Amino acid sequence: MEQKIKNKILSLDELIAKTDDLKQSGKVVIQSHGVFDIIHPGIIKHLNEAKVRGDVLIVTVIKDKDVRKGPERPIFPEDLRLENVSSLAQIDYCGLVDDETPFECVKRIKPDYFAKGRKYAERDRAIHSKIFDKERELYFGKCKIHETDGFSFSSTHIINNFLDIYSEETRDFLKIFSKKYSFQNVIKRLDDLKDLKVLLIGDGIIDEYYYCESMGKSPKAQLIVNKYITHEVFAGGAFAIANHVAGLCDKVQLVTLLGREDSREKFVSDNLKSNVSAKFFYRDDGPSVIKRRYINQYQEQKIFEINYINDDNISEETESEVIDYLESVIHEYDLILVSDFGHGFITNNLIHKIEEFPTKLAVNAQTNGANAGYNLITKYNKTNFICLDAPEARLATQEKNSEVEHVAKKLLNGIDTDYLTITVGSKGSLCINRKGEINLTPAFATKVIDLIGAGDAFFSLSSLCFAMEMPMDLVSFFGNVIGALSVQIVGNKKAVEGYEIKEFIHSVMKQEER
Repeated sequence: MEQKIKNKILSLDELIAKTDDLKQSGKVVIQSHGVFDIIHPGIIKHLNEAKVRGDVLIVTVIKDKDVRKGPERPIFPEDLRLENVSSLAQIDYCGLVDDETPFECVKRIKPDYFAKGRKYAERDRAIHSKIFDKERELYFGKCKIHETDGFSFSSTHIINNFLDIYSEETRDFLKIFSKKYSFQNVIKRLDDLKDLKVLLIGDGIIDEYYYCESMGKSPKAQLIVNKYITHEVFAGGAFAIANHVAGLCDKVQLVTLLGREDSREKFVSDNLKSNVSAKFFYRDDGPSVIKRRYINQYQEQKIFEINYINDDNISEETESEVIDYLESVIHEYDLILVSDFGHGFITNNLIHKIEEFPTKLAVNAQTNGANAGYNLITKYNKTNFICLDAPEARLATQEKNSEVEHVAKKLLNGIDTDYLTITVGSKGSLCINRKGEINLTPAFATKVIDLIGAGDAFFSLSSLCFAMEMPMDLVSFFGNVIGALSVQIVGNKKAVEGYEIKEFIHSVMKQEER
């Protein structure tokens, strides 16, 4: 790369300092921000119009990890996207930035103007509605918005039309879906979830990821020696579900269990969203559930897992306290979610009591390494909505080789429920209701980083949609969208946000333009 081009590339801190210096010298600074996956005529026009508005044009490029535009995005890695941008003559300075909070870098850089494409206005109002209301300054600070006529067609449009991202089956599904529902209608359905009052009861899990480097076989034993590199800690299980739900609903109550021995209570509280109200119960005979996974840093393969757990049932005294509490608050909520990992918190007595409540009930009963297949959905007698993956459904019905549709029908006949959804990995999901009506929705994920937490994300959103009595195809569609976003996140590092769901929906629904 030529030195002149290299000199354009700055860190975020350097961009902040540079902007401050330029403004003090009387220069007008304008900033543009985005993925810049493909440099096409619409982008060039946008940047040209932006540059005319000021003296200096700064472009911030979103890092790979924060791109939620849709399947296979970004097409090009961040270093190449940044190099392409820096090569453009219109651009004076550029840099890679985090975008976990949309447009946070704009507020920090403090340009005089922020340039955005006028043709995105309607789309952006739907996706980032708060930006155009009284809370705009939380995103952009006090800079002015400059709308250009660029982006007459988008990178997403080009990618969807010229790259075979999806199979023919998935493209056909999206064509039919997009004819039935408009983007605005789908987004309105999603926005309607905010008024839903949700009570979540479940096993909270602290996920630890320990990254290692293999040092080879030990000369003294039959084992592979690994060198510790670093580690990350996430709030998983019911904690993660609470955060997913809280990104869509204003009122969320979490009822869960911690251990006295190693409660991690401060960590949990610090990692729950502000609109999650947590009620903690405690067991004296064990720690909070901690699942530590050891991962090869470079191959990104999980080596083994250690669970710190006492999965015996909670004491009768604690059980009674939980039931008394639920009875006192249940009237405040529209929906009960049960996230049951089989770790001793959700007892049979607690299940029977929850099933007696008149409130809509959605259940996810997981089979995992810690419960060895003993935690089956069949311990529930009466629910409104059930969400399982295919292995869990097969285990519950003892149907190893049958078609998943047969498994679903058999399970529906054995449990009193209104609605059953089964996720089938790369094949998407199957939903069946009490009438025997079946919906098949293909998977939208094309890039998988980590499967941990994907089922929790699917359950979080699909159960909300069910509670709002959305049509079956919409329930499945929303579930598969959030699932596709979740598998791009390591563990439960972060919740999938509402704006990310909207960005993804906008991307996949543009498939209709083929």
